[in-house]
Amino acid sequence: MHQVAPQRSSSYNLRLQIARAVVVILHAVGIVGLSLPEYRDWFLALTPVQLLSSLILLLLFHRGWNESFPVVAALAFWIGFGAEIVGIHTGILFGDYVYGPTLGPKLWEVPIVIGVNWFILIYTTGEAFRKIPNDYYAAFLGATAMTAIDYLIEPVAVALDFWYWKFDVIPWTNFLGWFGVSFLIHLIYRKANFEKENPLAIWLLMALILFFAILNITVLP
Repeated sequence: MHQVAPQRSSSYNLRLQIARAVVVILHAVGIVGLSLPEYRDWFLALTPVQLLSSLILLLLFHRGWNESFPVVAALAFWIGFGAEIVGIHTGILFGDYVYGPTLGPKLWEVPIVIGVNWFILIYTTGEAFRKIPNDYYAAFLGATAMTAIDYLIEPVAVALDFWYWKFDVIPWTNFLGWFGVSFLIHLIYRKANFEKENPLAIWLLMALILFFAILNITVLP
């Protein structure tokens, strides 16, 4: 029995290192492919695949598999997705915008993977502030981090046909709405009773931040 635990620990660490390497490779290849105009269309078509791959990797290292987690995951998906539906059809929450074809199949004019993106961002930024004892303060910081990330994403998303803003202007209401929706989902995430530690989450979060930070330099005119 004393030999089994080290073997499991060694196997787990190996799988974690492989997963981290995959995260880095996925984002590094994506940066190169999207930065080269001759290959951009091909890599844009793979954007939903990258999001789904990131989701699968996160869930492989999720520890809190109990009855609460699927409920929170579903709420993160549907609240985020629902907010986008409201935004698209009314202009409320985020401003006037429409989605392009890049993010794949749509439901009510919103790409389905947008719900996945909301969950990934909530989960990874939630991990970043997991050790903060106050739920409201942690939710505030998580929503602030997500708003900052959205600020990085917006110019790249417009340049790569993810979505388009009316008059090509990103309104300040977009960031206010993003913060509000993020805060609500973060608070639900914090109040839910499940294990929130995931050793891959911060790695993926940093990869996402670097991904869009670099694309702001290589893709924008």
